[in-house]
Amino acid sequence: MSYQNTSSSAWDVQEGGNSTLTPTFPFELEPVAVSVNPWDIVLCVTGTLMSCENAIVLALIIYTPTLKAPMFVLIGSLAFADLLAGLGLIVNFTITYIFDTGFVTLLSAGLLITAFSASVLNILAITVDRYLSLYNALTYHTERTVIFTIVTLVLIWVTSITLGALPVMGWNCLEDESTCSICAPIDKNHAAALAVTFLFVFALILQLYLQICKIAFRHAQQIAVQQQFMNASHSTSTTKGVSTLSTILGTFALCWIPFALYSLVADIGYPRVYTYVTALPAICHSMINPIIYAFRNPDVQKSMRLACCCVSSNFSLRPRTPSDV
Repeated sequence: MSYQNTSSSAWDVQEGGNSTLTPTFPFELEPVAVSVNPWDIVLCVTGTLMSCENAIVLALIIYTPTLKAPMFVLIGSLAFADLLAGLGLIVNFTITYIFDTGFVTLLSAGLLITAFSASVLNILAITVDRYLSLYNALTYHTERTVIFTIVTLVLIWVTSITLGALPVMGWNCLEDESTCSICAPIDKNHAAALAVTFLFVFALILQLYLQICKIAFRHAQQIAVQQQFMNASHSTSTTKGVSTLSTILGTFALCWIPFALYSLVADIGYPRVYTYVTALPAICHSMINPIIYAFRNPDVQKSMRLACCCVSSNFSLRPRTPSDV
């Protein structure tokens, strides 16, 4: 917003020589056109869609009494993290073009770091939960599983909030722009630490999914030995489960690894378009999460049908099969 001087005096003499002076405002307010980056608009729209999509998942889990198993609690935590990420993108857009101040920018960056860190860590927790449900199938539905889930959620959110608080606590590049990463005001050291942490989490998820596949095939072989032949439906179910795991892992890798690697090698001096091109798939992964972890689940689908039809009904959770992992 700029101002332009339109008069040399704040007082004008009326016509006819009248000595009465009338005050006039010496400045005329003129709006200044603000150039909005199209990529920022795309991110803001993506954040809006993310928020709506994950809000639906969160509402289904909260208001459906039967969706209270540890698995659904973790899915709800993931939906909440992705909901925060979407809101963070909207807030970041508003701050960038309306309230662009240093401290508020740090708060916005902290919110985004917290949300996306929690999203990735919740995916790791869901993977661990699926591994335990197969490895300890007989003791999975016990009190210890509920306690383990609660402790896991506390660790996830404490870790995520700590990572998000680092820019506000001084780990930023506001005073020295040369230390900025591709995502200012986050400095290069902070961005590198986040990228290495993500790659470590991805390695853990990959290892867990490999173990899940081994357990699923071992169970299939044991059934085949007991029955002297492989049941066709069980074989198809196992193959479908492995295919699903491959899709989940492949999507996660394609969305996040390019951005993580680019964060390690690039800084603020690199063309901004490369940052947007690598960051957008990682952000869009939070739109894919509800489809992978919630909307594909038969119990969630039934809850959605009941919600859409405004029908209240009690239904029991069906047992897991290898295709659900």
